Amino acid sequence: MPDNSLRLPPLLTYEHGGALLLVESPFISWRLTMKSAYRFIALVTILGCCCPTLAPAKEVTVDSSAVLKTLDKNHPRLMLKDKDLERLKRLYAKDKVLQKCLKDVLEDADACAKKPMLTYRKIGPRLLHVSRECLHRIYALGLAYRWTGEQKYAEKAVENLLTVCIFKDWNPSHFLDTAEMSHAVGLGYDWLYSYLDVKTRKKIKAGLIKNGLEPGLRAYEKAWWSKSEFNWNQVCNGGLITGALAIAESDPQYAEQIITAAVKSLPLAIKSYGPDGAWGEGPGYWSYATHYTAYGLTALQTALGTDFGLLKIKGLAEAGNFPIYTSGPTGRYLTIADCGEKSFRRPMPCMFWLARAYKNSLYAESEHAEIAKRDARAQHVVWYVPSPRKMPAAKDLDRYFRGPVEIAVFRSAWDDPQALFVGVKAGYNQVNHGHLDLGNFELDALGIRWARDLGSENYNLPGYWDGRRGGRRWSYYRLNSKSHNVPLLDGEDQDPLATSKFIKFESKKSSAFVLVDLTSAYKKFAKKATRGVAMVESRRAVLVQDEFKIEKPCELVWAMTTDAKINIKEKDTAVLTLAGKKLIARLLSPSAAGFAIESAQQKAPQKTNKGVRRLIVRLPNANGNVRVAILLSPVWKDKEIVTKVPIKPLTQW
Repeated sequence: MPDNSLRLPPLLTYEHGGALLLVESPFISWRLTMKSAYRFIALVTILGCCCPTLAPAKEVTVDSSAVLKTLDKNHPRLMLKDKDLERLKRLYAKDKVLQKCLKDVLEDADACAKKPMLTYRKIGPRLLHVSRECLHRIYALGLAYRWTGEQKYAEKAVENLLTVCIFKDWNPSHFLDTAEMSHAVGLGYDWLYSYLDVKTRKKIKAGLIKNGLEPGLRAYEKAWWSKSEFNWNQVCNGGLITGALAIAESDPQYAEQIITAAVKSLPLAIKSYGPDGAWGEGPGYWSYATHYTAYGLTALQTALGTDFGLLKIKGLAEAGNFPIYTSGPTGRYLTIADCGEKSFRRPMPCMFWLARAYKNSLYAESEHAEIAKRDARAQHVVWYVPSPRKMPAAKDLDRYFRGPVEIAVFRSAWDDPQALFVGVKAGYNQVNHGHLDLGNFELDALGIRWARDLGSENYNLPGYWDGRRGGRRWSYYRLNSKSHNVPLLDGEDQDPLATSKFIKFESKKSSAFVLVDLTSAYKKFAKKATRGVAMVESRRAVLVQDEFKIEKPCELVWAMTTDAKINIKEKDTAVLTLAGKKLIARLLSPSAAGFAIESAQQKAPQKTNKGVRRLIVRLPNANGNVRVAILLSPVWKDKEIVTKVPIKPLTQW
């Protein structure tokens, strides 16, 4: 369903009670009632359990003996058929954006043609960089050949295909590598089928079967990823679907088994977008997972004429909202989970796929804005959607993403790189690629990320994936609580098995806030822990307020990570300076405490975080009811600085 029909209208008040509409999920239930008002209030009161796992996805069953009855036996049949290519060529004559996209693709193909041949070289346990480079080359060279007819592109694509097909394997021990290479080789075989002679077809097909499809069939018997709710599911299934369908008319046994298994497996992961399109692994892995969802479903649709109902799974239609709303005013993402450090919104062809699949003008408009600034890729042409004739409705300033990992984002304006922006995370610490960061916030203003998350570490560090309680993963600074913008009790990390949930979300014209229950993360010392994050004073400042009921006396540290230089003017006032801009932090409570500065720098082999600092408040002997309230006020151009706001208990927010 298009985003414009799903936006929460400002006149709705959400509360427990009333009976206009009941929306249910495995995690929360909430009732909607409509009340007349000139000023708009959106209030969400969330009830229900904090269970971090998704409810079982509805199983999709496919009869393997019938799966290929609708197979288009012609080539090319994957992603972009000749009839669709001809439609694009007609559109190209009058669509300047498509002209720009194709120019970018041809330049990319020319660059790919000059690169040396791929070699079998692993980095750590992974061949993934080789598989991805092969995929990149095949899409660029293959599309360039199909559009222009110039054999130089086909020749170079075939050379790459033959090279990888004589590799000893595609590294099935790290199956993402195998899946992406199966995608690349399957696509190349299909797109270049009429160009290839019989002998070359046999060589490429033999390599695809030996190194891709046969290991794939064995993997379905025991591989954990087929039962995963996250990116491995979509990537492995999507890559194998493409490879199997490429040779389905001559070797149907692979497609019959792989499509049957994949269609059963994929709902487990696609359901993770529900109900609002968020992705628990963060924006970076949202892109990876969503691109492979798009590849897999497009291959099914173009080759078989059906997606087996997978497009209808709740949450997928809303998925395009996630990168739009989790990008700050400068395009920088919230650095959720193992998101890359300082990651920005970039062109993502899957946004065109989502726009086309769900007739969503907001997704199309968002992606057009990105490719106007940066190069387009071949997949942009494959899934191309013209710029909307009518601009989408105005986006909400605030957005609450429900799900096993919850995200709340607030901003003062759209289309203003100087705007105020804050994002807050809840959910569960055991989410795939997760950090110990429940309640973490990140803040932008004046074109600067003031409160930041350091992002992922080196995946090849020993024990990086040992995320159990006491696991080595939590010894790494970037992954544990000590680097995040969360409280610390007695210097300890949050409980790795902790869960959290938003208990209230409110959005008004001049202010907004979210409350998150963090009790599970700090239960060793506190009977209750709650964080409130609010945009205040006509969205000109942010208040972060933490309240604890501490039963076991301990040191409490409030902390915020920043690239800014910090100057503590008085014990309760710190001036942060970066790129000539300023933000003032004021400690409103407790009055006896004061600010201090720590370094976030670490020693190799961890990333060193050179120049990164921590603004902290240290309460050495916290006990009983404790409140820490920090006001973060940008120094705006008008020099009017928010210096104080009323402090009231979070129960009264």
